[in-house]
Amino acid sequence: MKATEWVRDSRERRGLPLVAASGDHRSMRRNTTSGIIAPLVGVTMTVACQQAPGERQTSTAPATSSPSSAHGEAGRSSELHPYVGMWVTADNHIRQELLPNGRYDEGRGERKSAYTGRYWVTGNHIDYADDTGFTADGEFQGDVLHHGGYVFYREGSPAHRQASGAPTAE
Repeated sequence: MKATEWVRDSRERRGLPLVAASGDHRSMRRNTTSGIIAPLVGVTMTVACQQAPGERQTSTAPATSSPSSAHGEAGRSSELHPYVGMWVTADNHIRQELLPNGRYDEGRGERKSAYTGRYWVTGNHIDYADDTGFTADGEFQGDVLHHGGYVFYREGSPAHRQASGAPTAE
């Protein structure tokens, strides 16, 4: 058996592509597993690392001044922004709770958790990104939140009692 025949026989048994004995590799394709998977992993990582809809590069952590808490990591500060809590419309039909972990839970009428998602507060501005990808924003003015054409009040605040017609404590 010639050396070239032995190489051919050996490569065929192992399921490897054949290479011409003269060293001409033009007919051999380089579809190696790592050559296919590496670019796919790179694309996947690029997409996974991009910012979520509505997220700003300059936004502060939702509930603390610690950047690690913006992503739910350990080491939360006890320093909360002043807007954490329940915000409601005057008729209490829409209830939006801003949670200290940067999530919100909004109920409407009889539907609890009608909308849920994340939020970011910068100064008196709030940005929302719900779990379906919808984004919105709003502005706080003391105990009043203007958001999506609605006026929300901090639950139980003098502004809420006045808007709902409840007696105010003087």
